[in-house]
Amino acid sequence: MEKLSDEKTPGIARAEYIEAEPNVRLHITDAGEGRPVVLIHGWPLSDEMYEYQYNDLINANLRVIGITLRGFGKSDKPYGNYNYDVHALDIKNILCKLEIEDAVLGGFSMGGAIAIRYVSSDDGAHVSRLALFGAAAPVWTQRKDFPYNLPKSAVDDLIALNYQDRPKLLSNFAKIFSATESSLNAGIGSWLNGIGISASSHAMAECLIALRDTDLRSDLAKITIPTVIMHGRKDKICSFDLAEQMKKGIANSSIIAFEKSGHSLFLEETRRFNTELIKFAKKT
Repeated sequence: MEKLSDEKTPGIARAEYIEAEPNVRLHITDAGEGRPVVLIHGWPLSDEMYEYQYNDLINANLRVIGITLRGFGKSDKPYGNYNYDVHALDIKNILCKLEIEDAVLGGFSMGGAIAIRYVSSDDGAHVSRLALFGAAAPVWTQRKDFPYNLPKSAVDDLIALNYQDRPKLLSNFAKIFSATESSLNAGIGSWLNGIGISASSHAMAECLIALRDTDLRSDLAKITIPTVIMHGRKDKICSFDLAEQMKKGIANSSIIAFEKSGHSLFLEETRRFNTELIKFAKKT
């Protein structure tokens, strides 16, 4: 049999699954060359939500690393804790195993809140810039001293519905995901629903509890790396008030408002979203 020459030998495939801890493997999309851009998805999605970002980032000579959190998408779905600290440690373990340095960490919605916890607790290790997309932070639910976004009772209703009729929960969530119910076409809506239904019911509920109860205001003051806050002006899930509160709390931060978008700014204004993210990632 003829031996393949070096020119014909295919490149070594990058790992699609990495063990974050014993018996917990996370699904990873890892492609491209250049500065790493690490992307964390929102509830109840997976790293597949960034499908329409990946190619543009790769073509801009960036390495994209999408991490699907435990309990979601194609990652393992163990029972147990799903608070922000658990997710942040998983991310740290993945970045250590991949030997990532000088990365841009981007997080959408709940993923943005987890990214904040990661950066504030790991003192910027592996990560030198932070991008927040419609982030569910600094607090997703109202407090006596925080009159923004959702009342806690609304999240209690979501948790109850998760255990009674999860497809209905996803359908209701889809109706407020964008600026209007018709902002995204039916095909995109079906695609998102397919990603959401693949999540673990347990993980979805536990993450709703974390979203409801976690206060990240003290975390914001610990963030010193350059931060961009990209947020839809018409966001019904994480109101624009949250972007303004994050801006106040993070010293070296700026807001980019997406005037036409609701929560799904990455799909409603994809070209601008990708352009702004690439521009931010290219800065030194």
